[in-house]
Amino acid sequence: MVTGDAAYIKKINRSLIIREIIKEGMISRADLSKSTNLTRATISAQVADLLAEGLIIETHLEHLTVGRKPIMLSLNGQAGYALGIDLDYGQISFTLTDLIGSPVTSNIIRISTVEYTEICHLLVEQIKKYKTEFNDSRYGIVGVVIAIHGLVGKDEIIHYVPRFNWHGINLISDLEREIDLPIHLENNANLSSFAERVYIHHETDNLLCTTLYSGIGLGMMMNDDFFRGNEGYAGEIGHMIVVPGGKPCNCGNKGCWEKYASETVIFEYLSEKRQIENLTYEHIQTWLDEGDEEVHEMMEQFIFYLSIGLNNMINMYNPDVLVLDSELLRIYPDSLNKITKNLNSSISHYRELMISTIGNKSCVLGACALAIKQFLDVPMLNLPYDITTNRIGSALIY
Repeated sequence: MVTGDAAYIKKINRSLIIREIIKEGMISRADLSKSTNLTRATISAQVADLLAEGLIIETHLEHLTVGRKPIMLSLNGQAGYALGIDLDYGQISFTLTDLIGSPVTSNIIRISTVEYTEICHLLVEQIKKYKTEFNDSRYGIVGVVIAIHGLVGKDEIIHYVPRFNWHGINLISDLEREIDLPIHLENNANLSSFAERVYIHHETDNLLCTTLYSGIGLGMMMNDDFFRGNEGYAGEIGHMIVVPGGKPCNCGNKGCWEKYASETVIFEYLSEKRQIENLTYEHIQTWLDEGDEEVHEMMEQFIFYLSIGLNNMINMYNPDVLVLDSELLRIYPDSLNKITKNLNSSISHYRELMISTIGNKSCVLGACALAIKQFLDVPMLNLPYDITTNRIGSALIY
C-alpha cells in the first residue's frame, strides 16, 4: 500500500490518470475510475484540474442509442510541443511533435565540423528559432531531448563521443545559459529503444533495440525504464569482441562487433571500392536488384556476423522483444528469416525478433517522446502508431 502525504498521493493519482487517458486515447470518467481503481470523487477532482490546465479535453460522442451522450476524455495534443534532436556525425536532425507524439515539422542540417563550440552555437541558434516559432500553444515547447552517439553518464555529462572526439562535455550547462527550456541528454540507442516501447510494443517489459547505422548501439528497456549500468554507460555492445585479434577498432581493441556488422563497414568498403563519394541506400538497393554478386556476398557476411552478436545478446539478456534498426536489413530480401535461421542455439530464448518499422526516425522520435513523458510526469507512455501506413499519431513520418 502506498503511503505518504496528501500532495504525494495526489501526484501519484494524477500520473495514473494521465497515463490511462493516453493509453486509451479516449476514455470516460466511469471507465477511468474502473481502470485506475480510484474513486469517482477522486477522478472528478483530478479531471477538473487537468481540464483547467488545458492538458485534457472533453468530447461528446455521437451515437444512436437513447440516453445521455457519453463524455470522453483525451489528452490535448495541441497544448504544447516536444523537440527531439539527433546529434550525429555529419548532420543534426530536428523533429518537433505535439503532446501525443505526432510530428509537426522535421529538419536536417548538414554539418562539416566536429568542433564543440561551433556545434553548440548551432544548437542554441536552432532551438531558439523553434522556441520563437512554436509559442502559439499554452505550454509552448515543453522540453528538449538531445540524442548523443556516445557515452552519456547518469549525470548527463557527455563522457565520450568517438566520431567527434569529445571528452567530458557539459552540453546541458552551456545550452541552458542561453535557453530557458528543460533540456536533457540521452544515448541514441536508448532513445531508439524508448521509441519502440512507446509507439509499438506497449505491453513489453523487456525490450532490446540494436541500432546498426554509424556503429552498433544497444538500448535496453526493462520494466519501463532504461537499463544504464553503474554510471550510465551500459549498451556499448558494438565493442563486444567477436573476432579475437581481428580488425583494429578506435576503442583500442581488435575484432569489435561493429567492425563487422554495422552499416558503416559496408558503406565505407563500397564507397572506396567503387569510387562513389556519397554512397546511398539507393545505390545498394539498385545493386541488389541487379543481382550484384559482390554486394550480395557482403550482405550475407553482414548477416553472419550480426547473428553472432545477437546470439550473445539473447543469451545475456533473455529479452521479450529484440528490435533491429537497420535500413540495409529493411531493403535486403528475407533478411529477418536468414538471421533467425542462424539463431539456432537450444538455450537462446526470446519471444519476438523484428526489424524496426519506425526506422531511422526512431532516435529523434524517442527523444520527443521522452520530453513528453518528463513534462507529463508519467511512468510510461503508450502513443499511437499505425503500422499499415507508417504513421506516428495522426501525422506521417517524414
